[in-house]
Amino acid sequence: MGDYATALGAKLRGIRQQQGLSLHGVEQKSGGRWKAVVVGSYERGDRAVTVQKLAELADFYGVPVVELLPEGRVPSGAEPATKIVINLERLQQLPAEKVGPLARYAATIQSQRGDYNGKVLSIRTEDLRSLAIIYDMTPGELTEQLIDWGVLPPEARPAKDDI
Repeated sequence: MGDYATALGAKLRGIRQQQGLSLHGVEQKSGGRWKAVVVGSYERGDRAVTVQKLAELADFYGVPVVELLPEGRVPSGAEPATKIVINLERLQQLPAEKVGPLARYAATIQSQRGDYNGKVLSIRTEDLRSLAIIYDMTPGELTEQLIDWGVLPPEARPAKDDI
């Protein structure tokens, strides 16, 4: 059917597997509402799933519908930085009351990666989204704040359409 259907199916399969369910387990748990063959065809991308069915599946799995959508969906709010490379040297120079959550987050990632070069740290867009929640900002607002602090370079700013 296409790349999107395949990606959607992978998300559906991932949620099902996270819940420890087989295809037949879905059929049993749903009392026959969701047939194993139908859910399997959604997961393979062989069968189109309607918005209504997707919402019902999300409800069955107990997750928000957005969790079933593949990456590449249209994000809400301002776009985050396209390349997120934190200047750790600059981060260490800033007051802890401003950058405490970011500094702890960066230290945790360094520890997990065993990466202690101390100069820069690359983070994922999802990391930036998580940090934005901590700072009570949109990812775009946080990107601007990090640029203002000198933790991100100005070229990290997302491209904007000419007005």
